[in-house]
Amino acid sequence: MNHLIIFTRYPEPGKTKTRLIPALGAEGAANLQRKLTEETVAKARELSSVFPVSVEVRFAGGNLSLMESWLGSNLQYREQDSGDLGDRMAGAFQTAFNSGIQRGIIIGIDCPGLNGEILRQALEKLEQNDLVLGPAEDGGYYLIGLRRLIPELFRGINWGTAEVREKTVAIAQNLHLAIDYLPLLPDIDRPEDLSLLSN
Repeated sequence: MNHLIIFTRYPEPGKTKTRLIPALGAEGAANLQRKLTEETVAKARELSSVFPVSVEVRFAGGNLSLMESWLGSNLQYREQDSGDLGDRMAGAFQTAFNSGIQRGIIIGIDCPGLNGEILRQALEKLEQNDLVLGPAEDGGYYLIGLRRLIPELFRGINWGTAEVREKTVAIAQNLHLAIDYLPLLPDIDRPEDLSLLSN
């Protein structure tokens, strides 16, 4: 069984996309969070209509009823675990694999170029590989896919820095994992990235 987990945050002004507040204001940053999440969920739904994959939204902020009234009640929702991004991703994978998932991918909502075809490629690549990464231009990754929880991949990494992907790959190589990659895509994290939205 294939499983797609979307990490997002309830779009509350002042608590989301904070690095973009200087350029957009608190309300504008929250609206961008809302728009990017809705577009990502739409791509996931599109994929699930043509490919066997279940979709889960892992959220921070808000609550279940706010999330359901925003994105619909026909998705699985879970609150993100506590801790840093690595702890939260490891927890999401752990829950998925404990429930019988065979291939899982986690994505954020910051990558407008991510589409259903790339998501499908990720799940197909997991048939032959232990780890699939979608490299982001800022040195991180916009997608990580696994067939089992490998906790080491989420430990000792300084999240939000340009070394995230390099460090993840080094850990994976030390563990002799079979790794495959998706296309390199840009993320929207900082004010200078906003120009990507008009392209």
